[in-house]
Amino acid sequence: MSTLPAKPGVRLSVSEWDSNNRQLSAAAQHERLISTVVRQEGRSLRIETNCKTAWDESDTSRRLRDRALDVARWKEALETCAQKVDEEMEALTLCKEQNEQALAATATPLEVSTECLTLREGRRGHELVADPVDEQLRKEVELIKRVQQVLQQDVDEAFQQLSVLQEARHQLTADLQNKMDALEIDMSCLSLTVKSPEISLKTNPTRVPSGSSTPQEWVQFSQCNAAHAQQAMQASQQMREDMSLTRAQVGNELETQRLATEFTLRKRHHHEQRARDELEWQIKKTEDEMAEMESDIHGLDADLQAKTASLKLAHTRLENRTSRPGMDLCRDEVQHGLVNEVHQLEATITTLEQKLSEAQHSLQKMKLHHGRMLQDLSRKQEALSLEQRSMNTRSHLRPASSSTKAPALPVPLTNSSGRSNLQLLAQ
Repeated sequence: MSTLPAKPGVRLSVSEWDSNNRQLSAAAQHERLISTVVRQEGRSLRIETNCKTAWDESDTSRRLRDRALDVARWKEALETCAQKVDEEMEALTLCKEQNEQALAATATPLEVSTECLTLREGRRGHELVADPVDEQLRKEVELIKRVQQVLQQDVDEAFQQLSVLQEARHQLTADLQNKMDALEIDMSCLSLTVKSPEISLKTNPTRVPSGSSTPQEWVQFSQCNAAHAQQAMQASQQMREDMSLTRAQVGNELETQRLATEFTLRKRHHHEQRARDELEWQIKKTEDEMAEMESDIHGLDADLQAKTASLKLAHTRLENRTSRPGMDLCRDEVQHGLVNEVHQLEATITTLEQKLSEAQHSLQKMKLHHGRMLQDLSRKQEALSLEQRSMNTRSHLRPASSSTKAPALPVPLTNSSGRSNLQLLAQ
């Protein structure tokens, strides 16, 4: 019987085999022990970091809510202040317009007084005397000029104060817009969570942005804006009281002087009537021309629409013929005719559009001039009415009629601060 061949190599003993098995078991136990320690430390770290992260997120959310509340409070305060500034600007603008109206109203009395003095200078011989009428007329002219200076000064000061209020309003608006933007950003940050899709890692997010301010500077900035607006409003309120007081005083003085002055009005009334009639004729002719121009514009627009429809038809035919298959996609006479038709229609439309634009521009100019003529006609009619009223009023001012009329009560010259009888027009 033959024997099996032995496997070549070094053979270990049974004791060495047992020793190797024990080493493997000991190493496995040691690695498992280390793994257990690492797992326990990892679990502890996870619990600790989760708690810390949750607390930090909660604390940050609380800070965001507190900050949003502060910003919202300042936003409401600035909105209230801005609304008060707007109301004060409207009140001051109305007061300024009243002064401007009062200033404009002095133009007619000054013209009447000057015209009366000029007419009375035409007297000759013994009739050219320095009577009390001349004295009262000259006093009236001097008073009106002083009133114009005072009212114009008040208007200029009111305009400057409106600029101050506008600047304060601009500062409040800019600060308010910043507050609204900041509040929106903070509320957006407050709404973010770890599951929000728009979160991501940023480059150097902990940097301090340039131009950053401290909380104290932030509060002081809004406080300064509000304080500046309050000061401007207080100055405006005082100015409105002074302007109202001035208007009342000059109104009383002008009315007193008007009642004291009696003279006969002479006006070139027929010249103004002729100018009014000429203007009415020009307005009528302009309206007729405007009507004809509007009719032509409608015709041009209708032609333009018709040519546009023809152009659409040619475009559609050209586009549809591009679908011909194979060799039938031929640049035949129809193709050339359609192309020429498109070019002709485009040129025609351009010409019609230019002419329509010229017609519309001409019509717009006529309308503007028509409006100016209507405004001028209204002013002429108002001037004629004022002149007629002035003549009628002065013609009825007689001692007998004035004695039966109840005297006009003077406007009290006081304001909210208790001041009265301001000598604004002192000699």
